[in-house]
Amino acid sequence: MHARLDHVGVNVRDLPAQLAWYRTAFGLGTVFEFRLDGPGLSGVVLEHPHGWRIELLARPGSAPGLRAPDPMTAALTEGYGHFAVTTPELDPVYTALVAHGAGEVLKPGPSPEPGVRMAWVRDPEGNLIELIERGTTVDP
Repeated sequence: MHARLDHVGVNVRDLPAQLAWYRTAFGLGTVFEFRLDGPGLSGVVLEHPHGWRIELLARPGSAPGLRAPDPMTAALTEGYGHFAVTTPELDPVYTALVAHGAGEVLKPGPSPEPGVRMAWVRDPEGNLIELIERGTTVDP
């Protein structure tokens, strides 16, 4: 089977605030916005210049789900735990995200994967994001 990951969907409480944060923190551009009037679902698909996408979804009446403070706690709950992005320069990306309001979870350091460094942050609503620096990364 030939398949490629298209995007990660993140359900959010405050779509305008999360949209502004992801655009600024990651330099994402809007691909398209939509609204499904029946269920009152609003969404925006964002894309990074290197092609990865994230879809932010909001629906009135939503309730907070998993808001694990770190990846080890997230692993105690089955289902979505985090999404990850790669970068050739982990330390400045981590610092920039924290400066843009990301919560610090785990400072840059070695990953369990040999030759890889990682760090973890939380977006303003508490969703975990892993940052990965591979020794051979060419495309962030």
